[in-house]
Amino acid sequence: MAHTTINKPSAYFNNKLYAGNSGSQSITGVGHKPDLVWVKQRNGTAYHQLTDAVRGVNSQSASNAAGMGGSNTCITGFNSDGFALGSNGDVNASNKNYASWNWKANGQGSSNTAGTINSTYTSASTTSGFSIVQFTGTGANATVGHGLGVAPTLIITRPTSQSGTWRVYSEILGNTKYLTLNANSTQATGSTMWNGSPTSSVFTLGSSGDTNANNVTFTSYCFAEKQGYSKIGSYVGNGQGNANGTFVYTGFKPAFVLIKNADFASHWNIFTGDIPTYNQINDTLQPDRDAAENGTFAFDMLSNGFKHRSGDIMDRNGNTHIFLAIAEEPLVGINNIPATAR
Repeated sequence: MAHTTINKPSAYFNNKLYAGNSGSQSITGVGHKPDLVWVKQRNGTAYHQLTDAVRGVNSQSASNAAGMGGSNTCITGFNSDGFALGSNGDVNASNKNYASWNWKANGQGSSNTAGTINSTYTSASTTSGFSIVQFTGTGANATVGHGLGVAPTLIITRPTSQSGTWRVYSEILGNTKYLTLNANSTQATGSTMWNGSPTSSVFTLGSSGDTNANNVTFTSYCFAEKQGYSKIGSYVGNGQGNANGTFVYTGFKPAFVLIKNADFASHWNIFTGDIPTYNQINDTLQPDRDAAENGTFAFDMLSNGFKHRSGDIMDRNGNTHIFLAIAEEPLVGINNIPATAR
């Protein structure tokens, strides 16, 4: 069996759980200096907070809201093995527990001139297939360089200089469809959201103000699949639950799985590999809600994929579900030791 080119996934992505203290603290053990930190309080109502190295530490966005955000008391720094926190309750309240999801790109990056719009910054990891792109919209059909060297198959875009909605491109759905990260809606049709499919150098924008308003700054998170490290795909649910729920092969033991039912108005869900420390997982965090963990699901993370156990909305019979999965361990590592289920 061929080994993955990323033998240590935590060098590019890692979950990190921590407890808040209402003051300031440094979170270590991430395994790399992150360029995107996504934090959600687990045991209480609080906004999701996304902070990236391109925009800087005083610029947050909430995946569950369209507002501007921004606070100098959320993420206050990116460190060599984690990140620093201020006292903001969304990320660091006393007696509250938090999940963080941490991606490595390439620092703040630099301008990419591959498209008709020169990005302000494109921070890209061609190894892990992840980039952060900041650009200023034109209001007309355009292309922007993503820096990945291969076409991204999932792109999350939102305006960051004004309030606005998170729009999601999925290769599975095509360039005339889109999803909305901060809503429990179904897929929608919009011919002006994306004006074509991404290429190995650029992604394509239409004239929609949601993705390309004139003189508005946007941030896009671009994901390309990397064998043995990430899987971006879809499955058709069977609604069976228990032992007969849908199994999805990823080729690795997942650390993180983001799922959306594209055919039914429902919440997005994130399953995190170390919540809890055993199978099955019942707790999810939902990017379009500020709610605490939802404990109504049943889901196994296995050595080679994931399996539904409860016949819930994420395995609805006949519906197409899209997902992004990132590895905790490759199926067979560099030492030839197979991954095991949890």
